[in-house]
Amino acid sequence: MQNTRISQEYRMRFILSRFFIVSFTIFLLFPTKGISQVLSGTSGEGEKCNQWVDSVYQHMTDEQRIAQLLMIRVNSTIDSIEIRQVANWIRSYNLGGICFFKGGPVRQAILTNYYQSLAITPLLVSMDAEWGLGMRLDSTMSFARQMTLGAMPDDAVMEQYGVEIAAQLHRMGVHISFSPVADINNNPNNPVINVRSFGEDKNLVARRAISYMKGLQKGGVQSVAKHFPGHGDTDTDSHLALPFIDHTAITIDTLDLFPFKKLIQAGVDGIMVAHLFIPALDTSVNLPSSLSPVIVKDLLRDKLGFKGLIYTDALDMKGAAQFAPPGKLEVRAILAGNDVLLLPEQIDSVIANIKMALDSGIIAPSILADRCKRILEQKYRLGLISPQRVKVDNLVQDLNSPASVYFNSSLYAEALTLLKNEGGLLPLSMPDTLKIASVTIGYRSETLFDKRLSSYGPVDHFNISKDLTKEQAFKILPELEKYNLLIVSVNNTHPSPARQFGFTATTIALVDTLIKKYPSILNLFSLPYSLQAFNNAEMAKAIIISYQDNVYSYDMAAQMIFGGIASKGRSPVTISDEYPLGSGIASTPANRLKFTMPEELGITTASMAAVDSIVMEGIRKKAYPGCQVLVAKEGKIIYSKSFGYHDYSEKQEVVDSDLYDLASITKVASTTLAVMKLHDDGLIDPRKPLSRYLPFIERSNKNKITIKEVMTHQAGLQAWIPFYKQTLVNGGPDTLLYSKTMDDTHPVRVAENLYIQGNYPSKMVDSIVHSPLLAKKVYVYSDLGFILLQKTVERLAGSTLDQFMDSRFYKPMGLPTMGYLPRTHHSLNSIIPTENDTLFRKQLIHGDVHDPAAAMMGGVAGHAGLFGNATDLAAIFQMLLQNGKYGGRTYLDSATIAEFTGKQFANNRRGLGFDKPQPPGEEGPACRDASPRSFGHTGFTGTYVWADPDEQLIIVFLSNRVNPDAEDNKLVKLGIRTRIQQAVYNSIKQSYKSQINN
Repeated sequence: MQNTRISQEYRMRFILSRFFIVSFTIFLLFPTKGISQVLSGTSGEGEKCNQWVDSVYQHMTDEQRIAQLLMIRVNSTIDSIEIRQVANWIRSYNLGGICFFKGGPVRQAILTNYYQSLAITPLLVSMDAEWGLGMRLDSTMSFARQMTLGAMPDDAVMEQYGVEIAAQLHRMGVHISFSPVADINNNPNNPVINVRSFGEDKNLVARRAISYMKGLQKGGVQSVAKHFPGHGDTDTDSHLALPFIDHTAITIDTLDLFPFKKLIQAGVDGIMVAHLFIPALDTSVNLPSSLSPVIVKDLLRDKLGFKGLIYTDALDMKGAAQFAPPGKLEVRAILAGNDVLLLPEQIDSVIANIKMALDSGIIAPSILADRCKRILEQKYRLGLISPQRVKVDNLVQDLNSPASVYFNSSLYAEALTLLKNEGGLLPLSMPDTLKIASVTIGYRSETLFDKRLSSYGPVDHFNISKDLTKEQAFKILPELEKYNLLIVSVNNTHPSPARQFGFTATTIALVDTLIKKYPSILNLFSLPYSLQAFNNAEMAKAIIISYQDNVYSYDMAAQMIFGGIASKGRSPVTISDEYPLGSGIASTPANRLKFTMPEELGITTASMAAVDSIVMEGIRKKAYPGCQVLVAKEGKIIYSKSFGYHDYSEKQEVVDSDLYDLASITKVASTTLAVMKLHDDGLIDPRKPLSRYLPFIERSNKNKITIKEVMTHQAGLQAWIPFYKQTLVNGGPDTLLYSKTMDDTHPVRVAENLYIQGNYPSKMVDSIVHSPLLAKKVYVYSDLGFILLQKTVERLAGSTLDQFMDSRFYKPMGLPTMGYLPRTHHSLNSIIPTENDTLFRKQLIHGDVHDPAAAMMGGVAGHAGLFGNATDLAAIFQMLLQNGKYGGRTYLDSATIAEFTGKQFANNRRGLGFDKPQPPGEEGPACRDASPRSFGHTGFTGTYVWADPDEQLIIVFLSNRVNPDAEDNKLVKLGIRTRIQQAVYNSIKQSYKSQINN
């Protein structure tokens, strides 16, 4: 017997090897087409297929033919007993296929290769991967689920969805996906379909299912639609019992079957038949639809004319298994008209019982031949005529590509549904009028949703576990009295209505109370149906359905609230009379920066890796202990990373919300903006003498210098005055001028335990006024003019520079980190330290401005003193690129921006305040590819910002290169900032070439 089996195996392997040449030839001739596409287009290939199928079939035993109909459950969790059992079945019977469930990608790939090596006829490998590999495997991606996809406004994305999932399945050696779900979810209490359905509109379901199917097939994976004839209107889980469908034959024909009819017409590869009791179609008692000849053969195969493979739903589910023992259950499934018997139990018994039914004539030989050959034909069309092997190297990386991550995030952006928006509240356009608290119920720690909100404005966060008692949760109420807007979000949810969507009674009570008591935005990371759980939902000012509880939906919801993206989604189901099917309000972006990935603009994440390398080189060579780097293009942040530590002790990592001392960037991000605003208001003219606006310099040698000359560093001013040196005695601060404590005489903070006399800043300004001018008005970079400009702004505005900038720019724009005197608004732990000053202040400078002159002026100066993070600085420059508009408001006139950012003199590269690219062949602040219209500034502490209108590009680099001392400027020596800038331009050019070639 053993020798006979070996002989049969040898003959079959010989036959398969002959056909390997055919498949390889097809690949050479049609490298961009799938096997099935080639075969369907040529009658000659159809004949070769038939020859192969007949030949393989003839050399099989009856047991092997029966085994081809079986697709068994396997897992890639390490279980040697299961592996040995599956391997034995493959060796003994030449099984037709396997269906992988839980495990990991590498383990599954290794097992796939092992099992395929044992198979005489290569195995069909399948997965129940409705939303991708992440549905079953760790370390892989879960794409958006079907109800989320049903909310998207456009069908077109669905085909790409199928292509993406097919690519991942194909990479794993998987040939069949049991998707799409074509059920119409017209029962809100459905315990098993709900989130797996596209919705309740039959046309929507049909269109999305067809697009998904086409994408899978385009990617070389067979699509199996389910659960025929429709599992949507049930309140029973067929895994546990037999659900009852109480629809009339007409309803079934016009509603439930509608998507399946359309899929059949569109050429779906396979259809899975559900375990349902549908008396309108078959009144047989205790006969699931999967075992009904009336439903499988008469309806699906004959009446609807389906030509593909028919799969049973899992035969180990209670909806079928309870009605017949293993073996007899499968016999009934074959007689009903099914081709593939999915997940049978007790394989030896199943094959023996089917063989017995065949021998006794219960199953006609022609039936077995028809089913087996249909399966073999599919194997041929999938190229399974030669050995199969999955490449394990780089598997996890391939399955988690940046392009796939970006695509997945874009799905959530498309689906996000704004149900209510009272008074056009969203997107939030007046953050300076709001005191916002984000109340997140579900998790105790901050989520990406909380962090992203804080990227757009000052938001205080309250995180509450859903496991708290009502008394514990309600302790939050007094703390919320000071806020005039709450963002109430419900996280840690569950898709099942039977589990109240994961809401506890405390969650529901707290949400209802908050919405009733305070102006609120209600944001549910759950299905639309879940809104009904709240009694006071209608009292919310705005209602958002975010569909799923994950980082993608967190990110997109936060961005939509502030206008980084628009809301586009429409509810794919009826929620209530107030919110019927299709409810949803389209909001508009508020021209704020959007957080995204390079792939959105055709730039690859891989090409941006050069930036990482340059940054890490600087850290390794101790040019700086850490930094923030941000790249924005076309209003989209495509790169935003924090590297390294606050200092070389490496105790605290840099995070995106940390503040850096911006040093001389203050000149453009504060003083210059203030002058531009006053110019727009008709209060200042750069062409006029500075003395026109500062009367106290009229009698000085500076009475004729113009604001334009000051702002281009061409006024003849000295580079600097060492003010602090004039206050030192015996190497330390003069005790006649300084005090260790603040008092009426010494109210100006210079550093920790160091306060200077209140009149000393005025003396510094007086020193500038009476300082000598250079012999010629040539370009000499100077801080002194910007100190005078500060006084000009303050005189014309009637407020201090920091107050003016806060009220006119930083607060209205919603820039939570941008401003002077950071100690008064932020935790010291979030402020990056600068130099350990051993000459003047005798301490590590932390939370106070590094520049000595600015420190002696109390931390608010025209040339230095501004703090902020990369995101807020990028927002300021994005406003400039957007002709003065940001967040739905206008801050500056476009003509003013053009004037100030343009070059002013022939022999001076500077704009008004802004630095400009150096002439060709000279070293300067910009890389070689920066356009002549670009502008920006650098800072002594290791900071940099540059904007290019031609590319709509912003690059921000913030570091504390002066820590612990400022002497060895490795940052400049290594050219880190301009190298980063050039690397970004290189990535952009690479993307342009790629787009042209494609």
